[in-house]
Amino acid sequence: MRTISPPTRIDHRPEIDGLRAVAVLLVAVYHVWFGRVSGGVDVFLLLTGFLITGSLIRAVERDGRIRLGAFLSRLAGRLVPTAVLVIAVTLVGARLFLPEPRWRETLTEAVASALYHENWALARNAVDYLARDTAVSPFQHFWSLSVQGQFYLLWPLVVGLAAWWAHRRGRAPRRVLVVALVAVFALSLAYSVVVTRADQAWAYFDTGARLWEFALGGLLALAVPLLNPPRTARLILGWAGLVALVSCGVLLQVSTVFPGYAALWPTLAAVAIITAGTTGSRLGADRLLTPRPMRYLGSISYALYLWHWPILVFYLEYTGRTLASPFGGALVLALSVALAAVTTPIADRLVALVRAGGGRSARVRAPALALACLLPLLTVTGAWTARMDAEQRRLEELIGDPLRYPGAVELVDGERSSYPDPVLPDPASADQDVPVTYEEGCNQTIAGTEVITCEYGEEDADRTVALVGGSHAAHWFPALEEIADRHGWRLVNIVKGACLFTDEPQRYRGEPYTECAEWNRGVMDELADLRPDAVFTTGTTTSLDTSAGFGEETLVDGYVDRWRELDDLEIEVVAVRDTPRPGFDVPECLATDEPSECTAAPEDSMARTSPLEDAALPDNVSTLDLTDLVCDPDLCRPVVGNVLVFWDGGHITTTYMRTLAPELERRLLTATDW
Repeated sequence: MRTISPPTRIDHRPEIDGLRAVAVLLVAVYHVWFGRVSGGVDVFLLLTGFLITGSLIRAVERDGRIRLGAFLSRLAGRLVPTAVLVIAVTLVGARLFLPEPRWRETLTEAVASALYHENWALARNAVDYLARDTAVSPFQHFWSLSVQGQFYLLWPLVVGLAAWWAHRRGRAPRRVLVVALVAVFALSLAYSVVVTRADQAWAYFDTGARLWEFALGGLLALAVPLLNPPRTARLILGWAGLVALVSCGVLLQVSTVFPGYAALWPTLAAVAIITAGTTGSRLGADRLLTPRPMRYLGSISYALYLWHWPILVFYLEYTGRTLASPFGGALVLALSVALAAVTTPIADRLVALVRAGGGRSARVRAPALALACLLPLLTVTGAWTARMDAEQRRLEELIGDPLRYPGAVELVDGERSSYPDPVLPDPASADQDVPVTYEEGCNQTIAGTEVITCEYGEEDADRTVALVGGSHAAHWFPALEEIADRHGWRLVNIVKGACLFTDEPQRYRGEPYTECAEWNRGVMDELADLRPDAVFTTGTTTSLDTSAGFGEETLVDGYVDRWRELDDLEIEVVAVRDTPRPGFDVPECLATDEPSECTAAPEDSMARTSPLEDAALPDNVSTLDLTDLVCDPDLCRPVVGNVLVFWDGGHITTTYMRTLAPELERRLLTATDW
């Protein structure tokens, strides 16, 4: 048996290459065949903290300072060209394989990925009820690279400030840096635990909730030269770490519990493997990490991580599968490895050319190379977006002609016609055709609890109507706004995503929706102060639960009690029956199929008769049923009167809502005697 020597401070440690290989293989394999997250990304975050902290503190000890420009230049030269190449190829793939309604969002995320803020774009979508749930972005994996990019900007400041303080106090930089990193670790981990518990979807992409993983890697970098575990301990650490790392994704649902304290599992597993080091023992776990094939995979892990996800997304889109088949998944991995093997040497050669000669010219060439890669990409994405915007504006100019775009009027008149003009809104940008209240920040998000009120119309109006409820109340706003303008009413918007106007406990994506309960309590206080003449809200809620043979539309528990509370405040209620839910993304369906293939039956999501008809309602309640303005008696079509009805799987477009405003007005005035 060879002698086991303690880990030493060296620039290259072969077991780290092997650890990278294991991490990237876990990420790819779990994505491809299991549709799960493995915890491998957390290992990359820890390794980044380990390597960057070690590099920066050695620079401080060698030169007395950190050359920030040189540091960032080296990183830009090494990371940006490969990332931009993958983004560019992915955009070509998006044009070929993704339906047109997803192009705009894909372009937005391409720019966010190139500029290293994709994690925040995904965080916003994660708490946005209107964000598409089914469409997987080919740039989604760039979230972790964005977090790392933000870390690269922050960490030199952390190390530099620690070094400056150490110099002022005459102390060793490493000791001061240990204190700083312990503080970052403790604060970030505490924040991560709290925010993960409060809003895990946001926390997953939050840089602040991930900083502790980098700090843990930094602490390990400072501790490794001092560590010399005995032989048996190192063998146990290596195997314990490797087994724990591989089993993490099997035993934990990483995507729903990370980061928080659960992310200590893969990060501490990586700490154990690095602490064990290269033992040289035939019994050591590093025997699996240090063979040449593993070290080679580790050396191309960055490019492999970048390539595997878009290739998988396009494969799934092309085949219509949700998970790869054994053979298809093997092809995805093989192609990913091949592309990584080709692009990594190219990037390495570019880096070598940039560094050739050293000195100031090398520091200038690195950012110049990064800009040379970024500028064409940003130019192309900008031009593509501008072209889509121009086409959308051209189409919107046509919408004012009621003969070409009657929308709901076609259902009122009962006459169908054929139209030579394109459907509006354009399915490619239908997800932008939402009430203006979203853009103006007037609708509370899933995570928020504050009651946001936005008022439209004259303050001294004779009548005030409050629109209250969730997103299925919100999509009535465009029609109500037109009616309010015609009658001089004041319209008050009080909306929160996925939150019904009731005190009864609610759930969102399977979890208790406590934010909704708190918001609802605040809404009643707001209405008591505001004293509107009427509240316009949904009177039922529709569902796609067909276990009983038809849609489970219900009069929600607590609705009537809430309306009685409003009656005590002398506030009228207009309870509108909820709208149908096709249950699939209508614009995406139209991008690939004929309109006749994108229909749904009303009873798929609605009861055969409105639950409001036989309900014992307070005297202050008027009911409306406008289902016949959205669907035919036996069919919900995606396009009515040349106007797209749904912008997703259940929300009505603003354009269509405006076409039904005149009929809503007539029925509203009849029902209420206003």
